[in-house]
Amino acid sequence: MPDPVYFRAANVAQLLLLLLIPLEALIAARPGAKAEYDRHDTLANVGVSIGSVLFWGLLSWLFVGGVTFAYAHRVFEIPFTWWSFALVFVLDDCRYYWWHRIGHRSRWFWASHGVHHSSRHFNLSTNLRQSWTSEFSGLVLLNVPLAWLGFHPSIIALAFAVNLLYQFWIHTELIDRMPRWFEWLLNTPSHHRVHHASNPRYLDANYAGVFMIWDRAFGTFVPEQTEEPVRYGLVKNLGTFNPVRIALQEYAGIARDLCAKNLGWRARIGYFFGPPGWSHDGSRATTEALRAADKQRRCRRSPTPAAGLGDGITTL
Repeated sequence: MPDPVYFRAANVAQLLLLLLIPLEALIAARPGAKAEYDRHDTLANVGVSIGSVLFWGLLSWLFVGGVTFAYAHRVFEIPFTWWSFALVFVLDDCRYYWWHRIGHRSRWFWASHGVHHSSRHFNLSTNLRQSWTSEFSGLVLLNVPLAWLGFHPSIIALAFAVNLLYQFWIHTELIDRMPRWFEWLLNTPSHHRVHHASNPRYLDANYAGVFMIWDRAFGTFVPEQTEEPVRYGLVKNLGTFNPVRIALQEYAGIARDLCAKNLGWRARIGYFFGPPGWSHDGSRATTEALRAADKQRRCRRSPTPAAGLGDGITTL
């Protein structure tokens, strides 16, 4: 079991990182700075964060109970050493990748995670806009296998905390690109700007927490393109700074769809667990439909290539 000093160090690091938010805001106020803060948006982030902390306190027993039960029936006895922490950190980052990917590809889980993507700005305060229901959604169960293998719940929690601390600095526009080797291996502001984009070609990409090897291996990596600036927010933005509406609006949308008349059970399951944008009559657009339409638009804009120079199709 890790010494409590590690958790105290993580808490101190978190507080120090929070101090970077006003610093970035001051830099953003300078003419020509590549950063943008909106007072109403930042206050909304703070409001959502307060609710997130409160609900985490109320629902954290779901995480604790799940991993504690699994650890009680563990297969191996894994001590806390530098190598075991390094191993669980990598494994937990893979777990985070799939948690993140599922959170984008199924509406029930997106209702929780989409809160973090609802800001139309991208700065360090965006970190504060976190879900109120992430534990309630059920994806907390993805932590169970690591505990069942024999990693102590405290080590798993510490690895996850360090993972989230790493992700703090990548929510910024002030940093353009890191060195090439760094961009290849690790998550960076450039990769994460793509992840927060609402542009069709950028949707549902770059799920990694720390290591970009997961996106590269599983086919979800998309680089930031200089010719297409990122547009932040949702495909259909909320138009509100009310923290309660930000946190719960997608649940209200699910409820409205489920209560519609003359829907069969398959359609209701689709509205609940299908990808965001799914509809029983095709009246809405999923990520795949938005990408296909965007690709067609860009192909029509592409000049006709000269003979022997290719077909002129722009790929995603």
